[in-house]
Amino acid sequence: MSRLTKTNRVFFVEEPEFDDGVYYDVVQQSENLWVVAPHMSRTMDEASVIAHQREFLLRLLTNMNIKNYATWYYTPMALFISDHLNPLVTVYDCMDELSAFKFAPHALKELEYQLLQKADVVFTGGRSLYEAKKNQHHNIYAFPSSIDFDHFFRARQLTTDPEDQETIPHPRFGFYGVIDERMDLRLLEEVAKARRDWHFILIGPVVKISESDLPRYENIHYLGKKDYSDLPTYLSGWDVAIMPFALNESTRYISPTKTPEYLAAGKPVISTPILDVVKQYSNVVHFADSAEEFIKVAENNIENSATWLKAVDEILSENSWDKTWEQMRKIIIEALKKTQSNNLKDLQEYV
Repeated sequence: MSRLTKTNRVFFVEEPEFDDGVYYDVVQQSENLWVVAPHMSRTMDEASVIAHQREFLLRLLTNMNIKNYATWYYTPMALFISDHLNPLVTVYDCMDELSAFKFAPHALKELEYQLLQKADVVFTGGRSLYEAKKNQHHNIYAFPSSIDFDHFFRARQLTTDPEDQETIPHPRFGFYGVIDERMDLRLLEEVAKARRDWHFILIGPVVKISESDLPRYENIHYLGKKDYSDLPTYLSGWDVAIMPFALNESTRYISPTKTPEYLAAGKPVISTPILDVVKQYSNVVHFADSAEEFIKVAENNIENSATWLKAVDEILSENSWDKTWEQMRKIIIEALKKTQSNNLKDLQEYV
């Protein structure tokens, strides 16, 4: 989306927050980027919540003078509030198999079917997800996670620890991301219990699971949510980056963005054998699916040698959000030419 703002206005509509009133925060965060945050009253029923948002989107189009635009969906659930709009082109950016996630809404599968019928273009966030969806749409493309290489490369030069990390002893094994049902908490607990001299740093919000589900040992450190801009600083102080994902339905199609980010930071990576990670990064990532394997791999002289770093940089050299967006943009414009008789060369507005 940040690449898109270089040439187009972007209105990023968030899911509603529920508090004491009904209002909308429309905050301009950069020259071409607005974040729209709906606030709904806790006392409202579901129909009223949807109706308010549908009406607001129409007012947003008028107030911001949005005439030619595309709709870009990250979740089919957004159809509830937007299927009355009349975009030039509709994009479904399918980043995960959301129906496999814990507490997935019952309507999700039906809404995804409707969105696949409505969409002019479908992108998937990984190869496995593409294979699962490729027969459901006529114009679908796989775009595995890309990277802001320069942003995370900074971790190779940084030497100052953040305050809440500086007192944690080494060796440090770090993870950042959402901590939810996709995490193999038992694996984390078993490794931490077996190697009390190793320290595990977890950065990110705890979502859809209880705080009581988290393993609690003196060598496991939960640092909470951090800003994207601060991640290289935390990464720089880790010895190994980890991706202890559970192997279940919710992780069957994931293609973790953090994989190339960890590698760009110059950190050895230990992951459970997530299919897309194995397919794309088997030459530079270490895999373990049990505590015993994890410990064996970690003790086997993992280091960011010059040869390993060269292999990492060769893999990542073809992986950037700039290249990904340029490829996406061409696909969208081709779809636009097919759906619009006035032969618009580019999209004027995005919602």
